[in-house]
Amino acid sequence: MTAPGKAQAQEQGPLDEEQLIDSRPRNAMNRSGHRQASVFNSLAGCHLHHPIPLVLKLLMLTLFAGILVAILAQGNLCRPCSWDWTFFQGKCYFFSKSQRNWHDSVTACKEAGAQLVIVESAEEQSFLQQTSKSKGVTWMGLSDLNKEGTWHWVDGSPLSSSLGNYWNTGEPNNIGEEDCAEFKNDGWNDGRCENSNFWICKKTATSCSNN
Repeated sequence: MTAPGKAQAQEQGPLDEEQLIDSRPRNAMNRSGHRQASVFNSLAGCHLHHPIPLVLKLLMLTLFAGILVAILAQGNLCRPCSWDWTFFQGKCYFFSKSQRNWHDSVTACKEAGAQLVIVESAEEQSFLQQTSKSKGVTWMGLSDLNKEGTWHWVDGSPLSSSLGNYWNTGEPNNIGEEDCAEFKNDGWNDGRCENSNFWICKKTATSCSNN
């Protein structure tokens, strides 16, 4: 006769891995589960009742509102010149990054609401000469296209004698029909209007007064 205990073991068969895991002492599982639940409840209680999340939300809302106000205000800020123009003594200057002939340079400046640059003072000349020297040969709004040897700016005004000393030594020499003026090296040079140079546009800066 088979013992009752052995018969019961034979009916159940060998325990698989999952059953072995489940066969751990119930009291051990209960203690571990109770401990985990207590920790979870403590954390949940902290999130539910602690005021920090509300404070963070208020800070984020305030920060967002500040950024929004800054963006809106930026559109109303007065800028004397556009982003790609340079401000100097009440004027805005555009220094081209590409090259064109003299006539196309005049047109490009007109399309931008400006003029191919007219030099009006020694300070302006120094500013323009230094900047153009770092780029390369650059057109200015001066030519003797109407009459050889008589130089006029693009607005029709004649070249003053006080500015005539900015020509490089021996210039203008009109070699090969050179009728358009350019910044070259440390002074001015007369070049062929068909050459491709950089160019400088000039216009009056925007007034930022509240009147």
